[in-house]
Amino acid sequence: MIINVNGAPTYCYTGGKPFDAAKPTVVFIHGVLNDHSVWILQSRYLAHHGWNVLAVDLPGHCKSEGEAPASVEAAADFVAALLDAAGVQKAALVGHSWGSLIALEAAARLKERVSHLVLVGVAYPMKVSPALIEASLNEPEKALKMVNVFSRSTLAAPPSALGPGTWVYGASMALGRRVLRSNTKVNVFHRGFVACDSYAGGESAVAQLTCPVLFLLGGQDQMTHPKAAQGLITAAKAKGLRVLVTSVPVGHHQMTEAPEESLVAMRSFLAT
Repeated sequence: MIINVNGAPTYCYTGGKPFDAAKPTVVFIHGVLNDHSVWILQSRYLAHHGWNVLAVDLPGHCKSEGEAPASVEAAADFVAALLDAAGVQKAALVGHSWGSLIALEAAARLKERVSHLVLVGVAYPMKVSPALIEASLNEPEKALKMVNVFSRSTLAAPPSALGPGTWVYGASMALGRRVLRSNTKVNVFHRGFVACDSYAGGESAVAQLTCPVLFLLGGQDQMTHPKAAQGLITAAKAKGLRVLVTSVPVGHHQMTEAPEESLVAMRSFLAT
């Protein structure tokens, strides 16, 4: 589905079901050098079980036009504008990696308009090594290989994710190249990493949350180590929010490395 957001066509995958703003809605927000497709199992399931799904391509990424966000804050503003443009008064937000910071910041700004917050592979601060930031700018192919080596705990996708025999590393490399080449004006790889590295609003965002939070973490995650989420978890609990923490024994791409476990955790959390 194409929605006009801030004057630019924005692509949202709806899980194969017509969008109905009267239904409960969940918005999926991808990470750096990804697109809506990383949520394929979770988005399709929810779309066929009573939810509206908006799995978005962020501006300047793949099927969405507009200026690629240069900061977490700018991306959070986009999420708010997306809800307005879609006619959605209240939604659950699900974000992965950079998308988790975007979802966190958006939930802090939107307050009661967010019913649930799911942070997948989150860390705060989400610092990126200077070598990786530099490589993403000047040697993106090298940086893409580095990210895929450190992100993955398996080379073969489970049957419920991408299909038996899928070469996970190769598929991720292909997706990253496609996303990077989809924007000829901006290096969205470098811009996304800088946005992650420079975000400093995590504590203040948690202080403004009003909704329950699910932390979905990878026990073998080398990109956003689960220990790096503990500050946010502690702060959310101290605020009195309902907080659930689920760990799956995989790396940084929980949605495709542990697709069923990730779906079960999301489904149970969103049902409450």
